[in-house]
Amino acid sequence: MDNLIIRKGKKEDLPAVLGLIRELALFEKAPEQVTNTLAAMEADGFGEKPVFELHVAEWNGEVVGMALYFVKYSTWKGKGLYLDDLVVTEKHRGKGIGTKLLRAYLTVAQEIRARQAHWQVLDWNTPAIDLYRKMGASIEGEWLDCKLTEEQIRQYL
Repeated sequence: MDNLIIRKGKKEDLPAVLGLIRELALFEKAPEQVTNTLAAMEADGFGEKPVFELHVAEWNGEVVGMALYFVKYSTWKGKGLYLDDLVVTEKHRGKGIGTKLLRAYLTVAQEIRARQAHWQVLDWNTPAIDLYRKMGASIEGEWLDCKLTEEQIRQYL
């Protein structure tokens, strides 16, 4: 793995990161769900008040993976770090890159003294589930995700 570098993501990485997000959406059978834009990611991640950070995996100068995360807060536990997405491009999977990105994310969690690290996994993504179980992660089934779209938020208010 001499050709692999895991590093903090930069604004210049965002076109490749958005490409990875779209590849992940295809893998998850929901490509039409990606509505994020490069301009929004630039503003949200590198603007006046960044709301996310990321690490990228670079192989021979090409971004082939990323882990995007942000601080969350639990009234019960305190500060946590939420991993929104971790993806490695298909042709580079199976090389340990995802594990290295996960370690970079967990290092950040430790550095900021997060009391918990959180993420989600689809119930059919068995390779990821197997990795997380091997790490000792608890995979909880009792909590259900709730979400409203931007339009639904407007309608409710």
